Amino acid sequence: MTWRAGRRLYMLSFDHRGSFETGLMGIAGAPSEDERRRISELKTLIYEGFTRAIADQASRDACGLLIDEEFGADIACSARREGFMLAMPVERSGQDEFDFEFGADFGEHVEAFDPDLAKVLVRYNPDGDVQLNRRQAGRLATLSGWLRANGRKFLFELLVPATAEQSESVGGDQGAYDRDLRPDLVVRTLAELQAAGVEPDIWKIEGLEARADCERVVAQARTGGRDSVDCVVLGRGASLDRVAHWLREAAPVSGYTGFAIGRTIWLEALTEHIAGRLERDSATEQIATNYRQMIDVYASAAPASA
Repeated sequence: MTWRAGRRLYMLSFDHRGSFETGLMGIAGAPSEDERRRISELKTLIYEGFTRAIADQASRDACGLLIDEEFGADIACSARREGFMLAMPVERSGQDEFDFEFGADFGEHVEAFDPDLAKVLVRYNPDGDVQLNRRQAGRLATLSGWLRANGRKFLFELLVPATAEQSESVGGDQGAYDRDLRPDLVVRTLAELQAAGVEPDIWKIEGLEARADCERVVAQARTGGRDSVDCVVLGRGASLDRVAHWLREAAPVSGYTGFAIGRTIWLEALTEHIAGRLERDSATEQIATNYRQMIDVYASAAPASA
């Protein structure tokens, strides 16, 4: 399936690598072959939840998945065969500074799997380390240029972690930072990266508390004739209720087209399954149900004409 600007996108994200190894599986050091196989099996369980949601009448045209090559190569190949919307990451996992997973060979891996969208996750705060930001922007501009030259689409997942000073200014209150400081920082980050030659087709943005902030982000994403650039909501592992609020704020805003959510949908089910408290089929059903819930929330809040 070929992605096009403006289309609805309900993406189930499970390209996590480091967080699967350490956070979910508790693996210290490099995973063994058995541990790697187990991670791949868990990702297959998530994929089964995705396909179950499709079978339960979730929109096949809007649904997509974000999966990694390291633990999900077979899933990516299956998704291509089935014609599902597919995104794959090119960043090295678990790093505070963006760099390529496969170094200068990143393009060969994109070509080999042929995803609809090449994705990066980047932590960037415009008030953070200037040299760090400059290095990241340079690498991202290289990627952006290569993708455009090769007719590829670019999905940019942006995290804006608070600096120590910013956190201190709100008394360490993450909610206050998200509400009062992060929206301006997101807009400034988009402007800085655009000026550096970074041109995503989709910006994947942390949930915003107010609709007006969603509108400001879209305005910056589409500034300077970038009218076909879209935004989607990322879940950041928050609760279903919190993410549902973010979706309701973003969905009515022209320029937001959907979401790309991961742990919010599948983490609890996998945790319970690993602990032996949830059978595989029940875990698959819970993932499908959570995914459908997020789709229903967004679709209910979005304009009927979208």
